Amino acid sequence: MAAGMKILVSDSLSKQGVEVLEKAGFTVVVKTKLPKDELLKEVKDADGLIVRSGTKVTAEVIAAAEKLKVVGRAGSGLDNVDTPAATRRGIVVMNTPGGNTVTTAEHTLSMICAMARRIPQATASVKSGKWEKDKFMGLELYNKVLGIVGVGQIGGYLSKLAQGIGMSVVAYDPYLAQERAEKMGVTMVELDELFRRADIISVHTPLTPETKGLINAAAIAKMKPGVLIVNCARGGIVNETDLVDALKTKRVAAAAFDVFDEEPVKADHPLLTLDNFICTPHIGAQTTEAQENVAVGIAEQVVEYFTKGVAKGAVNIPSVPPDLLPRLQPYLTLAEKLGSLQTQLCEGGIERVTVEYSGEVAGLTVAPLTIAVLKGLLTPIMEYAINYVNAPIVAKERGIEVKEVKSSDAGDFTSLIRVRVEAGKAAHQVAGTLYNKKDARVIEIDQFKVEVVPEGHMLLIHNIDRPGVIGMVGKVLGDHNINIVRMQCALEKRGGNALLIIGSDTDFPSTVLGQIKSSSNILSVKVANLS
Repeated sequence: MAAGMKILVSDSLSKQGVEVLEKAGFTVVVKTKLPKDELLKEVKDADGLIVRSGTKVTAEVIAAAEKLKVVGRAGSGLDNVDTPAATRRGIVVMNTPGGNTVTTAEHTLSMICAMARRIPQATASVKSGKWEKDKFMGLELYNKVLGIVGVGQIGGYLSKLAQGIGMSVVAYDPYLAQERAEKMGVTMVELDELFRRADIISVHTPLTPETKGLINAAAIAKMKPGVLIVNCARGGIVNETDLVDALKTKRVAAAAFDVFDEEPVKADHPLLTLDNFICTPHIGAQTTEAQENVAVGIAEQVVEYFTKGVAKGAVNIPSVPPDLLPRLQPYLTLAEKLGSLQTQLCEGGIERVTVEYSGEVAGLTVAPLTIAVLKGLLTPIMEYAINYVNAPIVAKERGIEVKEVKSSDAGDFTSLIRVRVEAGKAAHQVAGTLYNKKDARVIEIDQFKVEVVPEGHMLLIHNIDRPGVIGMVGKVLGDHNINIVRMQCALEKRGGNALLIIGSDTDFPSTVLGQIKSSSNILSVKVANLS
């Protein structure tokens, strides 16, 4: 099948990866740094496209690719690939998460060591002809406390490295089970306590509305004077303006970045003027070993897809036979949405997940659906891409117990999927079904019966059923120019608790959430992004 098929490699790929494709019989065309018009022309007859972070696989590129069946990303990040546009065209998008875990963790530790011993500054001094031995007093890392925000694969491996040089590790990760943390030798704490206890703080979370600006002036004020801060995760997690002020006053002794809000970073950026700030140009994954790993990995996945029809590493479809996919696809969408909603509603480390299949869906092959639930659960909380291959592995690594239950009785519905999550000391459940065998709907959120389209930005307000609540919420949203796309109110009983659900096409700023939370009769306010 490979004979005569064209694979376009539009970003630099190690020769080992190219050789895997060539040995399989593909015609491999390597053309990097193509201008947009040349890329559109070259991709027109390509059966497969392999990229790294340089090529922007936009909807326009996808539309121009008349024969394209797969886009492979050599690495984990998919910010440069329009996955929804590819999915609509039936194009598989796959990546290689985990291939740079060790490399990125090692780079983070290197940045910590460089900060502690002021190695870049001392090097520059010696090269300028000086010998300022007394100027570069360092910091010993032995017995220091490293605070890790986000204990995914990279954060977890960093904790192992740090413990190896005698550091103790405290961590904040609201989704990590306590049992898993204990096995890692990590002390789980609340975020404010991590700020107070840590000598060095390293962030390893995805960039979301909740983590954007997570390290800001208010957070820095809670930290030890002279703390060190490192960000090798995503630009924007640390507020750069606030960090500049803290570095100038030495409230933060030093900081090290591999990532910035805007890349490439501009030469006149205020951080670059500070002697106690060091940085690298987003090279956390830039080692020969890591690049070879992801290049060979994505090449092997592309070969396997074209020769066996198995979409290993796919982020938008599971690895199931093509003839089963059309029937499963609507349920896969529903399952992933339910998982994503659960994670954004529950609090505490996830310990157990039970997925109940009732009615017609129970007669299908449900294993891919359970994986879709896990993908939805894990995607909002991990700093790297979760797909249909690594979701079960990551769940197991985090100590999450997964159980499937089947039943022929779906009550008033043809099919029903219910996801029950036990996190911390609480249990939460959401359930969903398909309308017209294709349109996903959430029909239960804990004790409330609802009918919710799981898409866009959702505001979920748990309140006491009293007059004026809906009007107050509407006024707050209106005052902040937030458009209400849909609204629904579910009652437990009249005069009891109620759940107000609002859908919008924009996110809900923290000022809005704080204003609503401060109002009487409001029990809790949560947001979920199901875009």
